[in-house]
Amino acid sequence: MTAHAVWFTAPRSVEVRPIPDPEPHPGDLLIRTLYSGISAGTELLAYRGELNPSTERDETLTALADGGFDYPFQYGYSCVGTVEQGPQALLGKTVFAFHPHQDRFVAAESDVVVLPENTNPRIATLFPLVETALQLSLDAGPGLEDTVVVTGLGAIGLLTSLLLTRAGARVVAVEPEPARRERAAELGIRAVPPGDAPSGVPLLVETSGAPAALADGLALLAHEGTALVGSWYGTKPVPLPLGEHFHRRRLTIRSSQVSTIPYAAQGRWTNARRRAAARDLLDVLPLKALATTEFALADAAEAYAALDRRDPGVLHAALRYER
Repeated sequence: MTAHAVWFTAPRSVEVRPIPDPEPHPGDLLIRTLYSGISAGTELLAYRGELNPSTERDETLTALADGGFDYPFQYGYSCVGTVEQGPQALLGKTVFAFHPHQDRFVAAESDVVVLPENTNPRIATLFPLVETALQLSLDAGPGLEDTVVVTGLGAIGLLTSLLLTRAGARVVAVEPEPARRERAAELGIRAVPPGDAPSGVPLLVETSGAPAALADGLALLAHEGTALVGSWYGTKPVPLPLGEHFHRRRLTIRSSQVSTIPYAAQGRWTNARRRAAARDLLDVLPLKALATTEFALADAAEAYAALDRRDPGVLHAALRYER
């Protein structure tokens, strides 16, 4: 048999190419993919050519550990599929794997997350976004009764807003697109256009991917407030107003990233614990409202183009594989 995979071949160009059939080694699982999710963050930067070619893809994920973003390359980190070969206890199980878009692939047993029975595989493609939002909420720290501004209501912004609300924060999400504000309101999140954002808040969580959102958001912070940046801006320049107001108010700009557990939290959290928590949240959060769109694997190019254009109604897209 021949497998098929998505390849990034040039800026705003992807192809589905045949590749040699994967060969599992002892201890490996052979997985047939059901769905794979497309990230509207890092993955769209890769699609647009907005990442430095020499940047390592992610040394913490086995399937992405080698190579950078020089064309052509495979990318993606959200495959959900069925185990076809491996230990007897896992045969036929539905698992999540951090792997590029590919219809059949090999993964180590330690690299997959076994999903509960009856898990919707399309919904499960949101797993890495839930884990990212969970890390953002952990990095945000205790926020009971605090007003927190979240900028950007893509999938990460929505999920982060939901988790911060569950933790007791009074979330106000800032989003320029009316349709996204309406979706947030349906999920119980207060959402306002940029001009109506509250000021004097202790925490801003930036998830829009737009450099201007961070620059404008600094003005919303209270004295000694913090801007927690979940966005990766790639090669886009990020000019910031770091004049007298930034210094006199003693503001902090801090990044959040899901690849590692922060040093201060390592006594309480591990990757295994965080992934287990994210898996449990799949059945708790209203993820069906986020899983808006799917495309056949053969139509991968249109899937990326739709996300890149920000087509109306497209919040999270996934590729569908033949069963």
